[in-house]
This record gives sequence, C-alpha cells and structure tokens, in this order.
Amino acid sequence: MKVVFLDAATLPTTLRFQNPAVEYSAYSSTAQAAVIDRIRDATVVITNKVRLGAEELRAARQLRLVAVAAAGTDNIDQDTAAQLGIRVANVPDYGSDSVAEHVIATLFALRRHIVTYASAALDGRWTASEHFCWNGPRIRDVGGSLFGVVGRGRIGEAAARLARGLGMEVFFAQTPGKPCRGDELPLDQLLARADVLTLHVPLTPDTRGMIGKESLARMKRDAVIINTGRGALVDAPALVSALHEGLIAGAAIDVLDVEPPPADHPLLAGGVPNLLVTPHVAWASENAQARLASKLEQLVEKEL
Repeated sequence: MKVVFLDAATLPTTLRFQNPAVEYSAYSSTAQAAVIDRIRDATVVITNKVRLGAEELRAARQLRLVAVAAAGTDNIDQDTAAQLGIRVANVPDYGSDSVAEHVIATLFALRRHIVTYASAALDGRWTASEHFCWNGPRIRDVGGSLFGVVGRGRIGEAAARLARGLGMEVFFAQTPGKPCRGDELPLDQLLARADVLTLHVPLTPDTRGMIGKESLARMKRDAVIINTGRGALVDAPALVSALHEGLIAGAAIDVLDVEPPPADHPLLAGGVPNLLVTPHVAWASENAQARLASKLEQLVEKEL
C-alpha cells in the first residue's frame, strides 16, 4: 500500500509504520503543481494544508483515503472525493488540550503584561526604579472575569473547563438557529459582557470576518480577544485600529488569514499596542504531536 505525506514538515514527529506492506514516502512540502505526480499511484494521501481539488483527486486512480493531519478538511474537495469513493478522514481531537492551554497562557500574558514586565527587568527600567519593583501597565487577575467562548466544540469546551478551574465565569455564544442554553448568550450580548473572548469556530461564509469593526466596538474597553481558530475570523485591519484606539485592552492571535503571512501583514507591523502574535503553534505541544502521529498511523493501518 503506497502512502504519501505531502507536507510532512508540518508535523515534526515522524510517522512510523510497522507493517512492511506500507510503502511510505514523506515530502517536507509539496508545491501545488507537483501534487498530481506525487499522488498518482498512492493508495493513501496524508496532507495537512496542501489542497486536493477535483483535478488532483481524479488523477489519483488508486486513491482510497485522504487523511488530513488536522482537525479541518476545508482543503479537500469533498464532493469530488465522495463521487470517486475516496474516504476523507481528519483527526479532530489530538490537540484540544494543547490549544486550550495556549488560550489560558496567552490570557495570563495579556492580563499580566508578562512580555512588558520581563523586558523591564532587562532593559534598565527596573534597575532605575526608586522602589523595590517597577510598576508599569495595570495588572489584572483572571479570577472572577467573564470568559466568553465562541464555538462549542471540543476545544471550546476544553478552554471553558480550564477557565472555570481558574475561577472564571464561563458563557458560550448561542449557536445560530438553536435555543439559547443556560450558559449561553446571544453573540451581541456576549461581546458586550465578556472580559475575555476566545474563538473556536470553523471558517465558513457566515463566520468569515465575524470579529470586525462593529463587533470590536461592542466589546468592553478592558476586554481581550484570543483567536486560535482560523485567521480570517478576525478582520485584521479592524483589530489593529481597535488596539491603537484603545477600544479593547489586548489581543492574542495564533492564526492569520494567510499562512505563512506576507511580511507586510497588518498584524505583524511593529508598534501595535497590547498585541501578542504567535506563529500557529497553539496545537503544537509534544503531547499533541504524538497523539496526531498515532492517530494518523491508525487511520492508515485500517486501510490494510
């Protein structure tokens, strides 16, 4: 059985197949123009972000399974796959705890201004202080805050569990078209009340740009927003403007609308106050990587 991983460098943990019937080829990355040649004879294709459209899928006449090394499957033409009898499988729950911990870690960093205070200890501000400590930006506890979660999936629930453990009051955004549960609020109300807003919804036409100028204007001035979902959920220029104008207190962004981002991306510009950007690593704890590798190996071995 021929197994091809098109962008294996996106998973630092190496896949290992014990069965000698598996002929495994791992490519660090694959340009779109090279996809057809690399998957033409494959029985299983593993991909993280490389797109498999109708043309690529039809060219792979031996293909039985597309295993997506991620929770989302938006890079696969699923209608064509279904027509051709190709199964598409993702790995939905390998990194829920890792992403949830990243949410809480960045929340602490924002509310306690960890980066600013760590810099002050080294750049002379502390040694020049007249007192035993150096007082800069306002430090706020997380306990007692209202933690707003948009998206009631595995990751949203995991983040909510950690937030409750820290003494935070948790509310979810109401799911459109469904009755409002006791721990849910309509999104507009959640925006107005949340001290922390964390995003965990898939990218769809309805969610694209859901946090834009109007949404940010509804939020409290001392609120922070965290996005570990999809970059395009947030209107980047609107977020930059809101931070410069002090409409919200801070933002932690782990995902951008284009990845890798261009050098002139608005969220990578210097001087944006209270903005913490990380390079799409919320999922990437060693534990999560090991779980993802194991689940991918299991998906492939089921095809034997």
